[in-house]
Amino acid sequence: MTLNPALQPLPAPASEHDAERRQILLVTAGVAGVAVAATAVPFVASLAPSERARAMGASVEADITDIAPGGIKTVEWRGKPVWIMRRTPDMLAGLPTLDSELADPASKQNQQPDYAKNLHRSIKPDVFVGVGICTHLGCSPTAVSAGSNNPSVGSDWKGGFFCPCHGSTFDLAGRVFKNRPAPTNLEVPRHKYLSDGRLLIGEDDAGAA
Repeated sequence: MTLNPALQPLPAPASEHDAERRQILLVTAGVAGVAVAATAVPFVASLAPSERARAMGASVEADITDIAPGGIKTVEWRGKPVWIMRRTPDMLAGLPTLDSELADPASKQNQQPDYAKNLHRSIKPDVFVGVGICTHLGCSPTAVSAGSNNPSVGSDWKGGFFCPCHGSTFDLAGRVFKNRPAPTNLEVPRHKYLSDGRLLIGEDDAGAA
């Protein structure tokens, strides 16, 4: 049955249809935009380096005014322990007497910057800066003072560092003794003095390591 044309609803004006269509498109686009933003923000955040990642590559300042003669302080740089030791005159006097017992007494292998390629392996003779990681398998040696009666280092021990994992020994300049598992001397990181009592580890006048 055909309705009376007079009773059929009139078609909406074109402008009303266009308005409804625009409204639908705007709502759809808005929902899609929110979804894209929701996925994009975590992705962008994942690209940003973490605070720890940034810190791992940063140089580290260290106050050395509180290190007593013969004392040692450990600071962390790039996730590594770095020893700062204030050597006494007696400690320094013992260094040249050990050459015949050391694998690399003149530090010919590249384990230190040029300014630390000397008898004491440091910028200032009394302050030794070295990475406290054994060059054998990455264990952490411990400081053993002279006269400690430690059977692992011998009765004539003048002080230095002993790795209990595999028995490597190093003198007070981080030089490895002969016939030990460690193949090289301990690493001396790049560093410089900001003042008499403050060190910057991981950077020198040539820039960051």
